[in-house]
Amino acid sequence: MATISAARKAAFAILMGVERGQSHSDDLLRGKAVNGLSAPDRNLATALVLGVLRNQIRLDHDLQSLLKRPNGKLDAEIRISLRLGAFQLLHMDRIPDRAAIDESVELAKQAGHNFASKMVNAVLRKLAGTLQAAERGRIDSAVHVPGATSSHAPQLSSPAAFLALWGERPEESVAEVALAESHPAWMVERWAGFYGFEAARQICRHGQTQPALAIRFANPAIEAELEAVGIQLAPGELLTAARTVVSGDVAATAAFKEGRVRLQDEGSQLVGEIAGQGSKAGTSAILDCCAAPGGKTLILAERNPEARILACESSPPRLAQLQSRLAAYADRVECRLADTTTLTEGAAFDVVLADVPCSGTGTLGRNPEIRYRLSVEDLPRQAERQRAILAAALRCVRPGGRVVYSTCSLEPEENEQVVASVLAENAKARLVSLESCIGDLESRGILASNAAARLKATLTAEGTLRLLPGAFRTDGFYIALIEKSA
Repeated sequence: MATISAARKAAFAILMGVERGQSHSDDLLRGKAVNGLSAPDRNLATALVLGVLRNQIRLDHDLQSLLKRPNGKLDAEIRISLRLGAFQLLHMDRIPDRAAIDESVELAKQAGHNFASKMVNAVLRKLAGTLQAAERGRIDSAVHVPGATSSHAPQLSSPAAFLALWGERPEESVAEVALAESHPAWMVERWAGFYGFEAARQICRHGQTQPALAIRFANPAIEAELEAVGIQLAPGELLTAARTVVSGDVAATAAFKEGRVRLQDEGSQLVGEIAGQGSKAGTSAILDCCAAPGGKTLILAERNPEARILACESSPPRLAQLQSRLAAYADRVECRLADTTTLTEGAAFDVVLADVPCSGTGTLGRNPEIRYRLSVEDLPRQAERQRAILAAALRCVRPGGRVVYSTCSLEPEENEQVVASVLAENAKARLVSLESCIGDLESRGILASNAAARLKATLTAEGTLRLLPGAFRTDGFYIALIEKSA
């Protein structure tokens, strides 16, 4: 039996888990199976998983033209084997074709598909040959080799020619963007309609890249500790408390393992900072409606050292993680297993953060499989839950207090429409422009240089903040500030 590298075995298992809907790639990539790999194998497994998921639509399209029965249904194990092999051939120059093909074939065999593994072998060898022919054709064309014939160049129907065509000109239609950037066409059509064609293209391209790794730590001395063990850091783009990891494995450091440094997207940190500003009349009680995993709750606690905080979470496993993460603040942060919509505290809080569960379309670079699991029909269901949470948040905030509503979604149904719907039913609540809040954050030294002007430029006509992926080194976020009158 041929051997399969530990990295490819792990990548195959994770992709199968994602395909079957068992878990999210982010969770699986942080699991024991991956953590037990050597650093090179861990990096390769991560690159394979995320690369296949980010490029799945394009990979399937290119592979389909090489199948004898293009419309035939393939077993999941065969689909994953083909995608893994094709991704390595098309996108990983340092991996020999032979390794990419042979180990993909072996993965299919060991998954119980001995006969179909021959098809995997034939398809991937055909793809490799077509790519080699395409490369010869490009070289011949570039150097004008005397006597070069059209037989050296791939036919227009070949995947390689298709790839070359896409690589040599910008996409000119929504359909071209959707295929080139491996996003569902319905998503791209919506974004182009909401934000314009060029913004939609940038959103998609951001979804195909590895997100910037942002970190945060409460003690400034930790920065020197990280740099001493080879972690190269750069200043945050938006926040003075944030750092961007340029190189090095933060997760392997003692500071990370001991919880003294945390990974948190700068957009997520900004939500916490806006909520942490408190209410105009002062802040003594804060409610975090959907607190896990706790990064924003920590910012609330850090920025409001005298406040009592209630952090709610409706999932027992996530509550346990939340309690562990907030253990240092247990004297003034209560972690409660609770659905915020059922709270009976009444108008007891000065500030409420409603960072609600959402579709997550602003996080496709970090969570690429969302694009395959989500349908447009899911959005009204999400919005119904979001409206219930925001309405509960307004019930829980006292007169004169403020509610921060946020999502990591790009969809109006989960953002503007939720806010407008809830405000229409609550005469004592009004939307407040975030412009003055951004100014306050700047004056307090919380925002990085020039960040205030750039953030103000992203404000909507209603004064809400919309961070589109690609505009900053962040995931996509929507943030609204609501004030409850007396």
